Amino acid sequence: QPSITKPMPDVNPLFFLALLLQRCYEHKQYRNGLKFCKQILANPKFAEHGETLAMKGLTLNCLGKKEEAYELVRRGLRNDLKSHVCWHVYGLLQRSDKKYDEAIKCYRNALKWDKDNLQILRDLSLLQIQMRDLEGYRETRYQLLQLRPAQRASWIGYAVAYHLLEDFEMAAKIVEEFRKTQQTSPDKVDYEYSELLLYQNQVLREAGLHKEALDHLNNYEKQICDKLAVEETRGELLLKLDRHEEASEVYRRLQERNPENWAYYQGLEKALKLDSVADHLKLYEEAWVKFPKGLVPRRLPLNFLSGEKFRECLDSYLRMNFSKGCPPVFTTLKSLYINKEKISIIEELVVGYETSLKSCRMFSQNDDGKEEPPTTLLWVQYFLAQHFDHVGQQSLALEYINDAIDSTPTLIELFLIKAKIYKHAGNIKEAARWMDEAQALDTADRFINSKCAKYMLKAGLVKEAEEMCSKFTREGTSAVENLNEMQCMWFQTECALAYKAMNKFGEALKKCHEIERHFVEITDDQFDFHTYCMRKMTLRSYVDLLKLEDVLRQHPFYYKAARTAIQIYLALHDKPLADDSKESQADTENLTDKELKKLRNKQRRAQKKAQLEEEKKNAEKEKQLKNQKKKKEDDDEEIGGPKEELIPDKLAKVENPLEEAVKFLIPLKNLVRNKIETHLLAFEIYFRKEKYLLMLQSVKRAVAIDPSDPWLHQCLVRFFKGVRESVDLPEAVRTVLKQEISRLFGESNPQSYNKNYLSQHSNSIPHRLAAAKMMVYLEPCSDKMACELATALDESLTGRSIQICTEVLEALRDGQLGEAQQKAAEAYRAACHKIYPYTLAFMPPGYQDNSTSISANGDLSAGEHDDMANDM
Repeated sequence: QPSITKPMPDVNPLFFLALLLQRCYEHKQYRNGLKFCKQILANPKFAEHGETLAMKGLTLNCLGKKEEAYELVRRGLRNDLKSHVCWHVYGLLQRSDKKYDEAIKCYRNALKWDKDNLQILRDLSLLQIQMRDLEGYRETRYQLLQLRPAQRASWIGYAVAYHLLEDFEMAAKIVEEFRKTQQTSPDKVDYEYSELLLYQNQVLREAGLHKEALDHLNNYEKQICDKLAVEETRGELLLKLDRHEEASEVYRRLQERNPENWAYYQGLEKALKLDSVADHLKLYEEAWVKFPKGLVPRRLPLNFLSGEKFRECLDSYLRMNFSKGCPPVFTTLKSLYINKEKISIIEELVVGYETSLKSCRMFSQNDDGKEEPPTTLLWVQYFLAQHFDHVGQQSLALEYINDAIDSTPTLIELFLIKAKIYKHAGNIKEAARWMDEAQALDTADRFINSKCAKYMLKAGLVKEAEEMCSKFTREGTSAVENLNEMQCMWFQTECALAYKAMNKFGEALKKCHEIERHFVEITDDQFDFHTYCMRKMTLRSYVDLLKLEDVLRQHPFYYKAARTAIQIYLALHDKPLADDSKESQADTENLTDKELKKLRNKQRRAQKKAQLEEEKKNAEKEKQLKNQKKKKEDDDEEIGGPKEELIPDKLAKVENPLEEAVKFLIPLKNLVRNKIETHLLAFEIYFRKEKYLLMLQSVKRAVAIDPSDPWLHQCLVRFFKGVRESVDLPEAVRTVLKQEISRLFGESNPQSYNKNYLSQHSNSIPHRLAAAKMMVYLEPCSDKMACELATALDESLTGRSIQICTEVLEALRDGQLGEAQQKAAEAYRAACHKIYPYTLAFMPPGYQDNSTSISANGDLSAGEHDDMANDM
């Protein structure tokens, strides 16, 4: 904390008051602190005392009076520019506003007048590590080490600085020097010393000193509390040192400790240097004898086995699981579904089980032994429903899950799978209904509650989803507010997508910005750990935290929110929302006086009703805020300034949508470069901004990832055409673009490039659609040919799915495949409906909004069958 060190000559009582003021700030007794400030400043001699004014400002800032605080601190600084306290306080004020760069400047100015002030150096080091100024952090930690060589944090902070700079050997030497000063008994349990040893070992391993790390581990093993970490680390080091025999012994010990850990079997395989499939299998056969109830040693061989041996091992594995009644058995086998041969063996075996269990209650009619309980058949049907759903045979999947529900109508897992089948079949409304049915069976299950809310959001039932979540949120506040406080980002992500689908762009953007704020908060929250982890010696976790924070915005939650926000801002740029006042003015011009009077009365009534509702809502909100504020004041806690409120209308009517989109794009370009979508979204922004060099950068990065991507092809054609038609490009830019286009496209024109792309990918529906869109984009008169190209549904074509067929239908309706394609769109919808009978997007017009068109057992009602027959 800042310290008022300048004594006030001949005024001991005032100096005493200054000390009391400092203590009040440290103990968060801000109102008492203000009283002492008043007493000091009341003295005419010290009415403009800089340090007291600064401390008064700092105290007011803690009470939320930010503007007054800044004014007082700046006034204090002007009165005493050579005071390290004034500069330090100004830095603390900037830090509270998250202006870390400015705060660092203030701390450096403070150190000019008091270069050895420990508190300022500590505060400076915290900001440097927060901002990842690692060179500066190392220098500051070195100063702290010189000033306080006896303190543990001084040594550890200096070592961590070198570790983060990847000078591992120096970091290891510093930790070793510090360790020598620690006198601990080998028999005494000391968790902090144990963590120091494990951290030292981690640094040695990262330095590539594997032999030294192993020796270190062997020497200090008795003093390390985490015995499991010791064994796992030893196994890894022995493998790296090619001491395979010793490594195999370690992994066998670990295997006995936990026979269900996949990593131990993989470590043992490497240690034994197994080459052939037979040797691999022998290892697992030994494990079957040693761990007869183990599931992992029976599952892992399925990865490398094939043919009859695969069938034999799979048979044994499935029988164990079905007899026990293990719901996740399909999930454990899902990774095998990339191999068509294995899929057919799985299907053949399990269908055989179902037939046999129905007839003789045994897995096979040739079995000699006890009969299986009825639940075994249930789990077999449960597995088959998931299997056929995964391979795209939803009708068959529904038959199996309906049979299972008929036999056991109280098992929640069955309804979950039924909902999932409908979701994959393209009928999210029916999926949400069945998920609601599952939730009704156990209203105290938070997982089912969350799943149900998620499905409701996907179906566009936002209010219903909020009510569903309110069963588990805090009383007294709305579910949405509480979920935002809890940083429940899956809910907000799904909400954003639901609002986007309903064209409620303002509401969707609000959710995206809320998620962005969560990530800012998570970044800021690491601040407290910089001192805590040094004090508690949790150094391995601390370094992992810093590395995680550096790539935080790689997280799927941020990626989904950023992608959604960018797409919305692009849509708002292409088609800005109309001004309501202008629109209503244009409408009223066409009305008679009587109709106009009637409309005005209706608007007044609606406005009055809305005003009353708004007043009621604001009153409740004000009451809640008042209670929260009172509670904080009573607890004498720090109150920060309020965040800017996110207003949907304001967000949707932003002046420059593309600039807002770029804000979301920058973290993706830095951290999610491996996804082609990042660069294609960047292209879409720069294409609208007419930034040709940035467009070129985006397409080049995308080509490096997947040169045949359909969306990328559309971007390339538009880029090619844009450059050729642009007339106001600087000569230097045109030269660069010409060279790169020649390299990317050759000497062809956009039309021939599109034609070549189509000939290369003529068997893929997504690629055909992309080429058809560009055909119309380049030559609008070629719409008939483009339509025929995109709407082909032959079984010989690859990439056919509900999603791509929906995209084709939307392209027909939106005019991307030519104007006036309504007839072709209806014919295509009918053709898709035959292939995907459950998909809402392909239902006849009368069924588009009917969410209950399917009866309780999941079968189509009689009337619907007739309509479908006519439609086909």
